[in-house]
Amino acid sequence: MPSTGLEVLDRTIQLTHIWLDEIMDTTGEDRQAAWHALGAVLRALRDRLPIEVAMHLGAQLPLLVRGTYTEQWHLGGPPAPVRGMEEFLDLVASHLGRGRAIGPDAATAAVFQTLARHIDAGQMDKVLAVLPGEIRDALRAATN
Repeated sequence: MPSTGLEVLDRTIQLTHIWLDEIMDTTGEDRQAAWHALGAVLRALRDRLPIEVAMHLGAQLPLLVRGTYTEQWHLGGPPAPVRGMEEFLDLVASHLGRGRAIGPDAATAAVFQTLARHIDAGQMDKVLAVLPGEIRDALRAATN
């Protein structure tokens, strides 16, 4: 892999490629689709979390991934209410946009599997704990 000459950039590029490779392996899609899926799921999740939990999760993401996580983030107010998994998947689909290569359910499962492998287990428990039961159970199942 080419070097940028800056260790912090080289490391985040390497980590981002690892994450994307895992999503690609799970979904069978290409790197571009994996990147869109990663951003879509992270933004849908972020907007459902209390600010403190969202910030702690973001701090554990690779620098490049953190950029897509915080893209279009409007701070303030309580998290948007989402009562069930279908609503969460609709939010993921809206972030994926038209012409998506990966469906929202496959994207969500792949991203949560990747998060579970790379994010501190205690932090993942905090994220899951603040989500409604149906979403928490579905996402916990995706990570097992």
